[in-house]
Amino acid sequence: MLIFRLVFGLLLLASLLCFAMSIGTGQVVWRRRGMLLLKWALLAAMGFFGVLILERLALML
Repeated sequence: MLIFRLVFGLLLLASLLCFAMSIGTGQVVWRRRGMLLLKWALLAAMGFFGVLILERLALML
């Protein structure tokens, strides 16, 4: 669980920094990188919550 949280947090931080660089430099490439990182952060969050749900279901059975 700690690994999922760490990956999610670092991906969000990197995405935030890319968006800040996009605003600061005005280059579109930073916004694209930020969107890509945000997409991966959302996928990591879905994986994290999927694991939580599966753990709860395993306890019910």
